[in-house]
Amino acid sequence: MSSHPPSAPPAPSPYIALEDLPLKGVRVLEISHMIMGPATGMTLADLGAEVIKVEPVDGDRTRRLKSAGIGYFPVFNRNKQSFAVDLKSAEGQKLVQDLADRADIVLENFRDDSLQQYGLDYASVRARNPRAIYVSLKGFLSGPYKERTALDEVVQMMGGMAYVNGGDDRPQRAAPSVNDILGGQFGVIGALSALHERARTGVGKYIRAGLFETNLLLMAQFITQFELTGVPVLPFGSKREPPWGVYDLFTTKDGGRVFVAVVSDTQWRTFAAAFMPAGWADDARLFSAVDREAARPWVVPAVAEVFKTWNKAELCEALEKAKLSYAPVNQPHDLLQDPHLTQGGALMPTVLPTGEHISTPTLPLEFDGLKVGKRADPPKVGEHTVAILKDLGLDDEAIALLRQHGKIGG
Repeated sequence: MSSHPPSAPPAPSPYIALEDLPLKGVRVLEISHMIMGPATGMTLADLGAEVIKVEPVDGDRTRRLKSAGIGYFPVFNRNKQSFAVDLKSAEGQKLVQDLADRADIVLENFRDDSLQQYGLDYASVRARNPRAIYVSLKGFLSGPYKERTALDEVVQMMGGMAYVNGGDDRPQRAAPSVNDILGGQFGVIGALSALHERARTGVGKYIRAGLFETNLLLMAQFITQFELTGVPVLPFGSKREPPWGVYDLFTTKDGGRVFVAVVSDTQWRTFAAAFMPAGWADDARLFSAVDREAARPWVVPAVAEVFKTWNKAELCEALEKAKLSYAPVNQPHDLLQDPHLTQGGALMPTVLPTGEHISTPTLPLEFDGLKVGKRADPPKVGEHTVAILKDLGLDDEAIALLRQHGKIGG
């Protein structure tokens, strides 16, 4: 008889079971590149849709990007099938048309009318498959700029985001591809809304999401601020006075930096009692948020002197205990060790086609306490080409002939 104690049961998975994913059974054809299109396809794939990514025979060019672009393909292409095909050939066009004809959703992010020559524009797809929901991810929606090409940085510059993020004399783009990623999610919202409507009407819809209009929504609060006050927003990199007594970045004894925000009256009393000298919590000069804003010239330096006596880790622990809003200043890679993310399942081990191991984030969603996980790593070029062709009804001989003539890859 074994003397070893019984092993502990495995921890419950933080992810939804594959058979319970909400978009299971939905077919998506993704003809896209870079970020906005792949981000849209990834969200649909994560939610359970079968997403076939159409790539050139030698693969999506984002696979080969280096430096700042090296993360594009690894982050936005999990849970997809790769179909590598020569779309410039008649054979390749027919194959992709066949996939579009049986898709629930077709999504693309190329220039207007550029897919018409392949029979994959909206009008052509709708004529063959009226149930298809066609999602176009573009720089601009309807209006004078509709035909323009755009990038995230272009709309940040023309849409005020670079100005707001910059300093007094230098616009600065937001570092993440914020319009690409968020704009893609509006494409998802449109697609899911059209799916819901199709259940009633039996026909698809043409959905268009725009980078510039995404940027507009993100700038709306500053536009409204100007309309109501007549005062333009100052760049965040310039000297700005927050509307609260304590809403600042502070340096600790060990050189760490911590942002602390004390907004409400209740928070102020808690903060003053926990960190400031006796009497601060009851100081009549600091009774209201308006009072504390007016007192910033002497309040903020006093708080800064107090925080210089704390180490960063100890200060964060004390702020956490007091249930106050704070944030240590981290670099992006520090999130790989964040206990909330690692223990909550928000970072998923991912293996790239090169064999390299990375961590990628889940969608920032939970369904009944469960996240949507990873069914498949980012695919190799054409990894699923043969299986997809067989599903279309091609036999081994036909597939071999396509490969021999360079019409497919993988």
